[in-house]
Amino acid sequence: MTYCVGMRLDRGLVFMSDTRTNAGLDNIATARKMHTWEVPGDRVITLMTAGNLATTQSVVGILDERTKAPGDRSPSILQSPSMFQIAREVGKTLKEVIQSNADSGAEAAAFGATMILGGQIKGSEPRLFLIYPEGNFIEASEDNPFFQIGETKYGKPILVRAFDRTASFENAIKLLLVSFDSTIKSNLSVGLPIDYVTYAGDSLRFGQQGRILDSDPYFQDVSSGWGEALKDAFRQLPDFSFPD
Repeated sequence: MTYCVGMRLDRGLVFMSDTRTNAGLDNIATARKMHTWEVPGDRVITLMTAGNLATTQSVVGILDERTKAPGDRSPSILQSPSMFQIAREVGKTLKEVIQSNADSGAEAAAFGATMILGGQIKGSEPRLFLIYPEGNFIEASEDNPFFQIGETKYGKPILVRAFDRTASFENAIKLLLVSFDSTIKSNLSVGLPIDYVTYAGDSLRFGQQGRILDSDPYFQDVSSGWGEALKDAFRQLPDFSFPD
């Protein structure tokens, strides 16, 4: 399992993903879930993945190979004229990979995966998509400004309550770290390191990128501070009274 969030702000896009792929008493594995492509001045593309690791790595590998072989019959994501067309191509590739694995006799659900795609191509607006295993997708909107994939339920409440489309990238990262901290504390299948990237609209190049480790002092401050803030808020609520 994993946890990834893509967020659309007035100023651009923010992406964050964990790296855990397996968690057991003596077997914890990690792999990068965030993949980026950039042609400065023309386009930036970010793809985050959750689900069957073999499926997601195969999809990313195929997409990446097509960027190096322009003559391939399938269009490269670095040549597609719009983010919508890229979303269609990613969805088509995901569906084909899942189906090819299912053809070997296994259930298709065993190879399922979901993806968050976002970015901008010169001449159009930044866009954000959620792509399903069936290959179809939906786009972020005013009513639905962020997408989650993977282990979503623990980190969603703070996003719903505190999301602000006018937020700075710094505050957006802080909000996402609280969401990730809540998820990590609730589910062993999500864990650090955490990768993030920001994109300022119309810049056509990635902004801040980084990886947050267990030892990161800011993450430790956010984690402990959020825990104490919740305790303080709980203590300030009125006590329950049993009816007479």
